[in-house]
Amino acid sequence: MVGEGKPKAVIVGGSIAGLSSAHALNLSGWEVVVIEKTSAPPSGSPTGAGVALDPLSLRIIGSWLPRPELIHNITLPLQIDQHLATDSEKKVCWTLIRDEDFNLRAVHWADLHRILYNALPPNIFFWGYFFLSVCIVDDKSSVIIKAKVLKTGEIVEITGDLLVAADGSLSSIRQKFLPNIKMRYSGYCAWRGLLDFSKIENSETIKSIRKAYPDLGKCLYFNLGPGTHSVLNELPNKKLNWIWYVNQPEPQVKGTSVTMKVNSDMIQKMHREAENVWNPEFVKVMKETKDPFINFIYDSDPLERIFWDNVVLVGDAAHPTTPHCARSTNMSILDVAVLGKCLKKWGAEKLESALQEYQNIRLPVTSKQVLHARRLGRTKQGLVLPDAEPFNLKSVTPEKCQELLLRNTPFFSHLPMLLLDSTSSSIDFWGNSKNLRPKM
Repeated sequence: MVGEGKPKAVIVGGSIAGLSSAHALNLSGWEVVVIEKTSAPPSGSPTGAGVALDPLSLRIIGSWLPRPELIHNITLPLQIDQHLATDSEKKVCWTLIRDEDFNLRAVHWADLHRILYNALPPNIFFWGYFFLSVCIVDDKSSVIIKAKVLKTGEIVEITGDLLVAADGSLSSIRQKFLPNIKMRYSGYCAWRGLLDFSKIENSETIKSIRKAYPDLGKCLYFNLGPGTHSVLNELPNKKLNWIWYVNQPEPQVKGTSVTMKVNSDMIQKMHREAENVWNPEFVKVMKETKDPFINFIYDSDPLERIFWDNVVLVGDAAHPTTPHCARSTNMSILDVAVLGKCLKKWGAEKLESALQEYQNIRLPVTSKQVLHARRLGRTKQGLVLPDAEPFNLKSVTPEKCQELLLRNTPFFSHLPMLLLDSTSSSIDFWGNSKNLRPKM
């Protein structure tokens, strides 16, 4: 080990996967430091993603917090997974399929980040540090990370026993070890928006959207149109989260971001196109949303490995995925929970055995989930599938509608045996005692 006392892990990335890694490894007896290129943690509630957390993720997060009920306080129930169809000419909707035992909870990304960050010691964070490189020393006993302090331009070295790559789907660390792995463009982008209706709660827009979608506040709505689909759900603190997926050729993306800011002309064009597809209640929500933005949707083929000596991938760095199965954040949280248990089980002296077990547990699960999300996205967008006709709203069968349900995702409610002891008699996010058994 690098020095006396606890083994040390350097975590690259200060988003949800990075913060979760810090919690899981800290509880497993590791000293952790987190380096992140942004200058400070996010403040307030900026425009961002709505996240759907499954019961296992909620229990894991609750175990990291000083008061487990904190995660319950910032979430709303998603008891229903409902898929609708829209007739774009008549602007009428009907239900394709509805799952009333969905049992997830919705949270805003910024709120989840805030409670995870606040529950960690502030002195472990290096904000404004841009990761440059990693070197595994010759005897593989440690890693040396170089980073640039963006405020001063200084190049610093940080030494640790383990590097945890939580640097997202465009991971530069993954690129170093897997230079031939390329991101795969899905064939569509996503307009995203977050409408804060706290000051317009009694407006016609909010009244009409609640009438059109009566289970807002407890339902994750998917709406399929001809060659497109949208998502709508409510978040805490009177916010509506919406997404509209639009088929288009791969754009020329500048830089390393898959998110693009848009101008007023692009927004107005989007509004006009939305009027041709969606019901007027949904379009009104779009029009009243400030600062919508575009995500270009990418994933990658499943990786063959996710660790090298003292370096391990977690979260989107380990499995870039499309967002259609509500799995990305849940996969990240389960990744690091398993990683923490493996490190505690084997100890720093048997790091390779710990990382091998982590890979053996997580890689088969996440690989199937990535491929399922890819297929589900193409199905909902009416794109070609290798073994099926494109999804047709006019001729779809009840059996085909069954394929839309999120609970059909492989390992959707799976509990790894490694976590059974720590969760089988734990306190869940409601404060109730739970007796869990793994679902095979």
